[in-house]
Amino acid sequence: MDLGRRVGQRDVTAANLKRAGYRKWEKLIVKDPLVCAGKTAVTYKSAERKKLEESGYRIVGNIGDQWSDILGTNIGFRTFKLPDPMYYLS
Repeated sequence: MDLGRRVGQRDVTAANLKRAGYRKWEKLIVKDPLVCAGKTAVTYKSAERKKLEESGYRIVGNIGDQWSDILGTNIGFRTFKLPDPMYYLS
C-alpha cells in the first residue's frame, strides 16, 4: 500500500487499516520527508510506484481520491478516481 501519509503516521495508519479489516500486507509505504522534499505529489508517487515495479510487483489497480494519486508514470493497469467531498488538491 502506498499512502500519502508521513512516517510519523505509520503506526496509527496500520492500526486504522487493521480496524477496517485489513490484516496482512507486504509493504506500507509512507512519505519520508528526506525522499519527497521538493517533489510534487505526482513526481513522488510515480517514483514510488516505479520502485515497486522494479522490485517485481505488478500494479493492477491504482485507487486515489486526488488526481496526484493516479497521474504520472507507472500507474498500473487500471486507475480509479474516487470522489472526496472533504478536500481537493489542485
